[in-house]
Amino acid sequence: MLDCAIIGGGPAGLNAALVLGRARRNIVLFDNGKPRNAVTQKSHGFITRDGISPVEFRKLAHEDLNKYPSITVQNTEVMEIKKISESAFQLITQAGDTYTAKKVILATGLKENLPDVPDIHNYYGKSLFSCPYCDGWELRDKPLIVISENKHVDHMVKILSQWSKDLIVCTNSHSIIPEAEAQLLKKHGIRIIEEKINQLHGQDGQLEKVSFADGTEIERSGGIVTTELAQSHSFMTSLGFEMKQSGGIQVDDFGRTSVEGVYAAGDASIIGPSQLIIAAAHGTRAAVGVNSALTMEVFQ
Repeated sequence: MLDCAIIGGGPAGLNAALVLGRARRNIVLFDNGKPRNAVTQKSHGFITRDGISPVEFRKLAHEDLNKYPSITVQNTEVMEIKKISESAFQLITQAGDTYTAKKVILATGLKENLPDVPDIHNYYGKSLFSCPYCDGWELRDKPLIVISENKHVDHMVKILSQWSKDLIVCTNSHSIIPEAEAQLLKKHGIRIIEEKINQLHGQDGQLEKVSFADGTEIERSGGIVTTELAQSHSFMTSLGFEMKQSGGIQVDDFGRTSVEGVYAAGDASIIGPSQLIIAAAHGTRAAVGVNSALTMEVFQ
């Protein structure tokens, strides 16, 4: 019987494992090796680790975890979770292996869907990004594009204006920006193009030009893409816990979900700024919640 099973090997799951390992808890961290930031070349905004590659970050994290004998890492995917008693969960992996744990931390992250633009995946993570706080510094003072099919794009554009004043918003044939907001953006010199994007042009993932269905072209050196986010696993909803209106898992101040014994950490519960340091902090919070609950159960 494990004290805790942690599902997800990103910063939230890794930090939760570290805290629980240091608390002498017997845990397994399940990592399917498919991180959302796989396309990212460098991660920013984490003090002492600014500019680190996700691959190097995970390598260093696993070196930290290897110091603690009660932590096991399984490079496999959990396919199903069942609550088999008031104090136990059964987890079934892709290989058919079964594990039993007293508590579960869901740190599965999210999956993202990019706008319907030809070849956008070739540029995403190289010159087109999703977070100005993560990559805005590298885009500073460049002529930028914001590609979005999301009605809240005006907020993203306003934030991005801190890094560049040469901004063009492309909504890819969608009329999504309210007239009042459109006028406000135009007042600040931000152009809006609703024409469908025909093609992105550049080399080695570095954007140079954008062409549209009407034949017009604009030169751009990079930009921001707004993505649609969704939970990455079906069991995220099958457990029956409460969800936020944003699509994230509802948790309290210690990462507890509405299902007794299940905790959530990282992007799966935040649905907000997707930064390593935020996810890692939420992993710590959930781990403290798990350890406190396990301790109090002994002293009943």
